[in-house]
Amino acid sequence: MALTGRDVKWLNRRRAVGLVAVGAAAVLGLATGGTVTQAAPAKPKPTHTQIQLLAINDFHGNLEAPSGSSGNINGVPAGGAAFLATHLKQLRAAAEAKGQDSVTVAAGDLIGASPLLSAAFHDEPTIEAMNGMGLEAASVGNHEFDEGWHELLRMQTGGCLPDGDGQNNQNSCPDAAHPFKGAKFKYLSANVFFENTQRTLFKPYTIKTFDDGRKVGFIGMTLENTPNIVTKSGVEGLTFKDEIETANALVPELKKKGVKSIVVLLHEGGFPADPKAYNSCPGISGPIVDINKGLDPEIDAIISGHTHQGYNCSLPDSAGQPRLVTSASSFGRLVTEVRLSINNATGDVDRLNTMANNQIVTRDVPADRRTSELISKYQTLVAPISNKVIGHLTGTSVSRTPDDSLESPLGDLIADAQLADPSAVTGGKVPVAAFMNPGGIRADLASNAGEVTFGQAFTVQPFNNFLVSMDMTGTQIKALLEQQFSGVNGPEAGKYKVLQVAGITYTWNPAAAAGSKIVPGSVKIGGQPIVDGTSYRIVTNNFLSDGGDGFPAFTTATNKFFGGLDIDAFAKYLTAHDPYTPGPTDRISIGS
Repeated sequence: MALTGRDVKWLNRRRAVGLVAVGAAAVLGLATGGTVTQAAPAKPKPTHTQIQLLAINDFHGNLEAPSGSSGNINGVPAGGAAFLATHLKQLRAAAEAKGQDSVTVAAGDLIGASPLLSAAFHDEPTIEAMNGMGLEAASVGNHEFDEGWHELLRMQTGGCLPDGDGQNNQNSCPDAAHPFKGAKFKYLSANVFFENTQRTLFKPYTIKTFDDGRKVGFIGMTLENTPNIVTKSGVEGLTFKDEIETANALVPELKKKGVKSIVVLLHEGGFPADPKAYNSCPGISGPIVDINKGLDPEIDAIISGHTHQGYNCSLPDSAGQPRLVTSASSFGRLVTEVRLSINNATGDVDRLNTMANNQIVTRDVPADRRTSELISKYQTLVAPISNKVIGHLTGTSVSRTPDDSLESPLGDLIADAQLADPSAVTGGKVPVAAFMNPGGIRADLASNAGEVTFGQAFTVQPFNNFLVSMDMTGTQIKALLEQQFSGVNGPEAGKYKVLQVAGITYTWNPAAAAGSKIVPGSVKIGGQPIVDGTSYRIVTNNFLSDGGDGFPAFTTATNKFFGGLDIDAFAKYLTAHDPYTPGPTDRISIGS
């Protein structure tokens, strides 16, 4: 236990008094010729108690150790559920040896946008793994809504989906002898309400009461912007409220229940100026800065996420007092260990003596046996889906890295696949242009010596979105293109979100003002200049169709028709164009 300055002064004063007493007794003994037996000094009662808080965020179903740039921290190989489980056990054991209690929490996006090993089974394996790791509470992230809020409730309560035993490359409860029982931990979401009843989707907070009566409250907070970045149907009937106002309103309620130590599990975060400085927050920016300023000073710590950054520091709250703010990167590569120092006299957190450490989840520890067995089980079950060869590349991979115009080879491939897919054709109306959001392209398309499997394709597009064809006028398409550089996607370059396209070409001017970046006369469909009043059949995914990623122009389209899954279109295109050779990125250009 670390000692505060007050503790040291108290002990020094106690030591001085003891010395005086011993001296007096010794003199008395010598004067009388007797002997002196000194009683053992009473052990001082501790002024503080430490509670270990272990936290992760943005795990995204990465049961297997991630590879490439997503599989290390500053060059150190990191991640993997079996190694994460071992690190958590070792950290808890060290705390127990010191007499400290421990609690494990998460700040959202445990599931969703997951590798096929988890996604093929509706992320049931990840929930089971978290159960085995001793997770106790987690805030709901935006990706928890990827399959809709009804499915998210099933993640909590359990049960099996009637999904046709593997239909669409997914299979709920593949082991009939062991049906899915749901999360043992508590999902928390204080700011997500049902529109009709104004009741929260999940409990807003949980209170951890320890054996000696100490209480710590955990408030779960979901990204307020969730409706703009998930499929509309997934959050239908829900309303997402302001994180600051919601959390502050709960503070008096928790205090009435005797809770003086309060932690917010927030699925929103920030961006340190140096992304490698995972145990500090140099020049941190982003939403977390303003949220910290707005949260009630009674809230003692913020465990954050969403931005996939690692950071750990104290930021001043609105009363000027330091408040711990942390994030453990993503994919289980870091785990945050917080030592909450509780003042025994007040029951509140002593922030000056509360410390945290982001620890790399290295792979040099023994893999946890139980977690390894779980992963092995699902690896066997997913193999027939994952290992199916669907095509070949003339090279080793197709890159998602964009050129100066923000067009990428992989973006072109995906857009071509969507434009060619017959499932989006209705009434003889064939799409003539396709649009793909760059954020939906999660990785380069890799291969095994040129051989591409379904699992590798799924890694690129893990969302199981549906294709949607629709009618848009030339005017609407021009408005859509401008929204790549304006609204939530602008006006500065760092926010630009350039859609990947097929069937359409155009030029944009980086020097032009937001709202006027598309060079007049440059937009062409099928090689012909676009006409404002002409209607064009286009295709995209259902996420964009609902106006996601800051593209409300899609919501003005008409005659929408839902086709098949985007991953199926991608796989079929690779099979039909076997072997595939990437072409030049010449659909989008920059100029004036």
